[in-house]
Amino acid sequence: MHQVTQFYNLSHIFISLIGAILLLAIYTNIRKHFRAVLEEDSSIKRVDKGLLYLSFGMLIWVVAGVWAYASHYFSFHKTVSYQIGINLLSTINNLFWLLALFYFYDAPKFIYQHKKNVKIIAIIIVIVASLTFLLSFFVSNHSYYGIKLAAVPDVLLTTFLCYLMAISFYRTFMYRGLKVVSIISVLIIILLFISQLPDVFVGLDNAFVNQLIKIITKTSLVAVFLVLATSWVIQLANTPKPNELRIKFLDWSLIQLSVPSKGIYEQTIDFGSKTTQYKNLLNFAYRRKFNDPTNQCIVVNSGGEIKSQTYLTRIIDNINTILKLDDDAKLERKDLITFVGESKYRLRILPEHISIDDALLSEFEKGK
Repeated sequence: MHQVTQFYNLSHIFISLIGAILLLAIYTNIRKHFRAVLEEDSSIKRVDKGLLYLSFGMLIWVVAGVWAYASHYFSFHKTVSYQIGINLLSTINNLFWLLALFYFYDAPKFIYQHKKNVKIIAIIIVIVASLTFLLSFFVSNHSYYGIKLAAVPDVLLTTFLCYLMAISFYRTFMYRGLKVVSIISVLIIILLFISQLPDVFVGLDNAFVNQLIKIITKTSLVAVFLVLATSWVIQLANTPKPNELRIKFLDWSLIQLSVPSKGIYEQTIDFGSKTTQYKNLLNFAYRRKFNDPTNQCIVVNSGGEIKSQTYLTRIIDNINTILKLDDDAKLERKDLITFVGESKYRLRILPEHISIDDALLSEFEKGK
């Protein structure tokens, strides 16, 4: 069994290392080829940093694998020092993956782009790490009623992270039309959760089965991360450039839109009775065209000028419905509206490519 364990540790090291290198390579490629898209404004970046933190998490896996291999090679795998090292590395891995979820557009809303909430959870992670250290020092690997107390805080934290990851991956792949991948990703996250249980429950401590589940889980996670990274690259490649976007406000409820990369050329769109959507879009355009760069944004939250992000999504959904666009050509919210941090959004279209009818402009300014 010692040889089986060492085989698992070596496999774990090289699978994680290859996965991390591939993610870093994709990250570097994104930074090289899509720099203009990523740096067109001062918004908090999502794609590149999300990939970077995922790769950092996998590098922590590599360190954990080396630590586990060394512990068996030098015969200190049953010591308190080994257990403390494994638990702390697991906590650091959880921290990196939490930071990655911060950049997932489809992550639960209390995580995505909410610095305060992420800081609170990060503090909780630090507290868990401290508690794990203390328990490992005082109770070591001893179990009580079949439960290893020292591993409980870390496993509870991992369970919470698995919940967040399952939701984020499922939504991400479903929204991108990868339904099979979304289901597989959830199953992999469930396996990841199951693989943590033997660390707490003594009765589940079957070394061969546990190591088999872990190696399958980690290999599959690498594959899922690579699919995610590839889908992000495709998404960036399909994101219209700001200088090709054009919009004209012809009359109340009536606009003309051009997005050549999506096959939209001077298409007339009548919002009809959707007056709230039209006014919000006109307000975005007015701010973008006539205000200085520091005042081109609109706050979107319960206390802001626009009360919910749902109103932004409805603008895009209505455009897609009216134009009857194919799934591949449908506009996404990020194509026209950019998040710039702190619940602030602005129109991506350049000011010189925004045109508002004079009479409409005069009526709009009187009503402000």
